[in-house]
Amino acid sequence: MMGSTIAVILGGGAGSRLFPLTKSRSKPAVPVGGKYRLVDIPISNCLHSDIRKIYVLTQFNSASLNQHVKNTFHFDNFSSGFVDILAAEQTPSSHQWFQGTADAVRQTFRYLQNHRADKILILSGDQLYQMDYRKMMQAHDEAGAEVTIGTIPVTASDATGFGIMKTAENGLITSFIEKPAHDQLQDWKSSVSDDLRSQGKEYLASMGIYVFNIDTLKNLILENPEAVDFGKEIIPKAIESEMPVASYKYTGYWTDIGTIRSFYDANLELADPLPQFDLYAPGKRIFTRARLLPPSKMYGTKVDRSVIAEGCIIDADTIEHSIVGIRSRVGEGTIIRDAIVMGSDFYPTLEELEESTPDYPAMGVGSNCHIERAIIDKNARIGNNVRIIGGDHLEEVKNENYSIIDGIVVVEKNGVIKDGTVI
Repeated sequence: MMGSTIAVILGGGAGSRLFPLTKSRSKPAVPVGGKYRLVDIPISNCLHSDIRKIYVLTQFNSASLNQHVKNTFHFDNFSSGFVDILAAEQTPSSHQWFQGTADAVRQTFRYLQNHRADKILILSGDQLYQMDYRKMMQAHDEAGAEVTIGTIPVTASDATGFGIMKTAENGLITSFIEKPAHDQLQDWKSSVSDDLRSQGKEYLASMGIYVFNIDTLKNLILENPEAVDFGKEIIPKAIESEMPVASYKYTGYWTDIGTIRSFYDANLELADPLPQFDLYAPGKRIFTRARLLPPSKMYGTKVDRSVIAEGCIIDADTIEHSIVGIRSRVGEGTIIRDAIVMGSDFYPTLEELEESTPDYPAMGVGSNCHIERAIIDKNARIGNNVRIIGGDHLEEVKNENYSIIDGIVVVEKNGVIKDGTVI
């Protein structure tokens, strides 16, 4: 059954709510968990679900995403599987960029129909979850559906940010509303278990994960050329046409990495003793680029509830409840707490370390620093005696080298923080 399915991973638009992490990269290319990128999540889910034909649709700030996919996912010569990039392009029928999720699939559909597939699985490239898509496919077939939407129960406070739906007893969707207002929610409650009701999760929200029969998808996107988005236009039109559209109710961990706060929280949860997103679960490991880095080494550092990626050189005093990414260099006496340090793309040479100055420190985190409630992006240069202490009391700021968003200090990629700086 899985051999007849093609997966399409949407690369996303400008990702303005994740700025400055998306200043020079697309959302799916944002590093997560110390050594991965967000796009690794849906691709790994596909591979564990025996889906081997995967397209990644890219457009905005796509160079690093394209490079990562090209360097990471390879199949042997005896396999028909692939992970290929489909970038936005001008064609005789379209001279525009992708205008939305549905338009991206419409503009690339000629490539999708070149394969003998009867289903298209549409996925987002900026979500954190572990799903066996085979179960969703099976539910799709058993319901006799032409479209199936992955759904998850959410609370009233979250419901206004999602497409919300109601279903009949047979699991088919009867009505759908995109991002309802608070005063509309009372009419959109669904029948859920007592446990979910006690948590206030009485609304079925779209996860942005769709299964389409390929002929159904073709008809929907070609017969509605003005429709550019799945959630806002294509899905409502499918329901209005009275074709069988099913809900696949997912009960596992899932989070949308749409904001700096959600990115920060989801990453730090990985350092919990038993995180909901389990990087160590048998049969669910996340695949990423094999960099063949040396093991990390630490000198007199107290480490608690933290994830330390490979290739790090750490001389810090304390690392607590933090994520420390690949090739991170942390100087003597430094305290890192409730923070994400993404690491570096390469090591500074001994000459570069010796030539560093107070105004232009070496790559990494210097000595005697205190970094708390912060995100330090790749290749940042943090000098000595720097204090970066985030908190909800801080006003939002966007400077040349750092921003403050939701009380979290974000030092941007290649950012420079001089010796003695206090933020």
